[in-house]
Amino acid sequence: MMNRIYAKFEITMKRITIHNVAKFANVSVATVSRVINTPQKVREKNRQKVEEAIKILNYSPNDNAKALASNGVHTIGVVVADVTEPFFAILVKNVDKTATKYQKSILIGLGYHQAEKERNAIEQLIRKRCRCLVVHSKALSDEILRHYLQQESGMVLINRMITGFEDRCINLDNQKGTYLATNLLIDLGHQYIGYIGSNHQISDEIERLKGYQQAMREQQIPLIPYATTQDSPNFEGGAQGMIKLLSLNTNLTAVVTYNDEMAAGAISVLNENNYKIPEQMSIIGFDDMPVASYLTPKLTTIRYPIDLMAAYATELALSLVDESIQSPQQMKFNPTVVRRFSICKK
Repeated sequence: MMNRIYAKFEITMKRITIHNVAKFANVSVATVSRVINTPQKVREKNRQKVEEAIKILNYSPNDNAKALASNGVHTIGVVVADVTEPFFAILVKNVDKTATKYQKSILIGLGYHQAEKERNAIEQLIRKRCRCLVVHSKALSDEILRHYLQQESGMVLINRMITGFEDRCINLDNQKGTYLATNLLIDLGHQYIGYIGSNHQISDEIERLKGYQQAMREQQIPLIPYATTQDSPNFEGGAQGMIKLLSLNTNLTAVVTYNDEMAAGAISVLNENNYKIPEQMSIIGFDDMPVASYLTPKLTTIRYPIDLMAAYATELALSLVDESIQSPQQMKFNPTVVRRFSICKK
């Protein structure tokens, strides 16, 4: 009894923390965290011990203490290429939405698809004590990312697959996406199909070009010389890509694009040149961004469920370092066709 009184006196001489409560109750910090946040998940005996310690020590969880109670996880770090791009804006928005659900906040690092910038963004977030990281990295090597995954138990990759860490990688089959898009056009009778891709030499572009080529080969349709082009993956790049295809081809009837922004740029050029869409030229995008529903005609595209993937990645990252958060059920994400009015039968 005297030891407990002395321990209380010793502790009250300084600011009370969750570690003090755990030590006083002779339980782990994680147990104290669960009693504070989800008491129904704690055994009755331990719950009573913690509640008694909280009362005796007059402990009041503030924001800092709550962070400690969840094993130091209060802020989630997010690394994306560029938040001005709609795809990454949706990713960040859904990470933040899920973080808010668990009373967490986010910090954002920008990589711009450049290895050094991606590395600096990750390092800065780690230095800022972000034990949960949701990282979209295309420029860093598998070896470097594997090092970070080994070092940071709460790190999850999105749109990337690293051997040995498959359970912490959330990925989409980009090749399957453009394969579906090209096959759809072929099924509609199109034989002369172009492709406008990204000039960012990342895996997404490589895989999407392969999907287009795979569908053409399987249907025994010859790949047309000068029917593929690469440019910046935005509205301007799509417009330039469409100008190039029209300049070098007279028989194209359909085009698959790297993303919806490029499709929008391509459509603007076709409209300026009095092409009827889809009667004279069918267009398919990729990602299913909000712009797809506002184009004229509304854009047929491949849905990239980045909103669902970002929410899942955030919940997974949190569950890896906070025992009070249940790990989400394992999910597989697939590209799907969203059919609107920018394609028709040839």
